[in-house]
Amino acid sequence: MVTERQQQQHAAAAKVAAFNLAEAGLGDGADLDDDGRERRTGTLVTASAHIITAVIGSGVLSLAWAIAQLGWVIGPVVLLAFSVITWFCSSLLADCYRAPDPVHGKRNYTYGQAVRAYLGVSKYRLCSLAQYVNLVGVTIGYTITTAISMGAINRSNCFHRNGHGADCEASNTTNMIIFAGIQILLSQLPNFHKLWWLSIVAAVMSLAYSSIGLGLSIAKIAGGVHAKTTLTGATVGVDVSATEKIWKTFQSLGDIAFAYSYSNVLIEIQLRPVLLYQQQKPLADDLSVCMQDTLRSSPAENVVMKKASFIGVSTTTMFYMLCGVLGYAAFGNDAPGNFLTGFGFYDPFWLIDVGNVCIAVHLIGAYQVFCQPIYQFVEDWARRRWPDSRFLAAERVVTVAGVGGLPVSPFRLVWRTAYVVVTALVAMVFPFFNDFLGLIGAVSFWPLTVYFPVQMYMAQAKTRRFSPTWTWMNVLSFSCLVVSLLAAAGSVQGLVKDLKGYKPFKVS
Repeated sequence: MVTERQQQQHAAAAKVAAFNLAEAGLGDGADLDDDGRERRTGTLVTASAHIITAVIGSGVLSLAWAIAQLGWVIGPVVLLAFSVITWFCSSLLADCYRAPDPVHGKRNYTYGQAVRAYLGVSKYRLCSLAQYVNLVGVTIGYTITTAISMGAINRSNCFHRNGHGADCEASNTTNMIIFAGIQILLSQLPNFHKLWWLSIVAAVMSLAYSSIGLGLSIAKIAGGVHAKTTLTGATVGVDVSATEKIWKTFQSLGDIAFAYSYSNVLIEIQLRPVLLYQQQKPLADDLSVCMQDTLRSSPAENVVMKKASFIGVSTTTMFYMLCGVLGYAAFGNDAPGNFLTGFGFYDPFWLIDVGNVCIAVHLIGAYQVFCQPIYQFVEDWARRRWPDSRFLAAERVVTVAGVGGLPVSPFRLVWRTAYVVVTALVAMVFPFFNDFLGLIGAVSFWPLTVYFPVQMYMAQAKTRRFSPTWTWMNVLSFSCLVVSLLAAAGSVQGLVKDLKGYKPFKVS
C-alpha cells in the first residue's frame, strides 16, 4: 500500500519533471508559470480579500479595552500608527518576493527563503526561531481564548436563567481539557492543510463574531446608557493607580500589535497556496510573501501586492477603528478585556452565545493551522536525524466509518498529542486573555513585521550606511523595538499580577 509519504515524494518528483520540461521549452507552457510551477491566477481583488479576512481575527476582541487604557486622543492615533507601519513594512516585503531584482529576480516562496536570500543563513535561523516561537505562543493563546468563549456561553445562559447578579463564575480548566481533546483528534489528520474550505469557514466566523460585537456596541450606545469616557482613558486615582496606568498602557500596545500582526491571524490563508506546491516544507511565513506566490506574474507581483496591502490594511483599520472606538463609547473606562466574554452585554443572550460559538469554531480550526508547521518541522527533522528508525517510518491505514482510510503513525500520535497537552498545560497556568495576547503581539511585531522587512529592503536597495534612508529606516526599526519591549514588559507584569491568588488546574 502506498503511504502518504510516498505519495508526497511522487508528487515532488512530478513537479521537478514538469519544471525541467518547462526549462527545456517542452510541455504545455500555458499551464506553467515562469518558474515551472502551476500558473498563478491571483489578482488584486483576491489578494485584497485574503488580506482582509486574514487580518481580522481574535485580536479585535481586545481593542475596546486597549482604547480604554489610552483614551480618545492617543487610542485612535496609536491604532492608526500601527496600521501605517504595518502597511509600509508590507510594501517593503512585497519588493523582496523576488531576489535580487524585485521584478525579474528569482522567486522566494516563503518569508524564510526571502530572509535567507537577502540576509544570509544566520538571520534566516533567527527569523525561523521568531516564527516558531510566535506559532507556539499563538496556539497557547488560542487555547485560552477558546476556553474563555466556551465558558462565556455557560455564563450567558446562567445569567439569563438566574439574573444578572447571579454567581456564574466557573473555572475554564474543564473547557481547556475539552479543547485539547478535540485538538488531539484533529492533529492525527495527515492532510489537514488540504482542507481548502477551512479558510472560508474561518473568514465567515471571524467576520461574524466581530460584526456581532460591533452591532452590540452600537445597540448599547443607542440605548441611551452613557459610559464614562475621557480624553486620556482610564483615570488615575479613580479607575487605576498611577503604576497600573503605566503598565496597562504598555500592555494595550501589545494587544493592538497582536491585532495587526499578519503572522498571528488566519495563517491557513497564507499557507494554503504554498502548501499545494510544497507539501513537505514546514512553513510559518508572513502573509505578504505567501499571498504574493498566488499572484499572476503580469502585472508585476510587487506592484499588485502593494496595492492589495493598502486596500486590505485600510479596510481592516476602518473596521478596527469602529470596533475599538464604539466599544470604548459603549463600555467606557470599564471596558472588558474581551468585549464578547467580559459581560458588558447580557442581552440578547442568544446572540452573545452565537458570537462565542463563532469564536470557538474559528479558533479550533485556526489552532491546527498554526501548529501544522511545527508538526512538520519536528517530524521532518526527526526523519533526517534517524532515517532508519522503524518507529518513525511506521504507518498503518485505519478504516474509520464515514471517513474512509486514515493513515495513523505511532510517532505522529505520540509527538502531536504531547504538543497539544503541553500547550494546554501552559494555558491552564496562564489563562489570562489580555496579558497573553499582549505578550504574543509584543514578541512577534518587531522582528517579523518590522525588522526583517526593513533589513531585506535595505540589502536589496544597497542602502549606504548613514545615508538619510538608512538613518530613518533604522530609527523606525529601533522605535518599534522600544514599543515591543514596553508592550512585553506590560504584558509580563500583568501575567505576574494575575497569577497572585490564582489557583491553576481548578476544575468546576
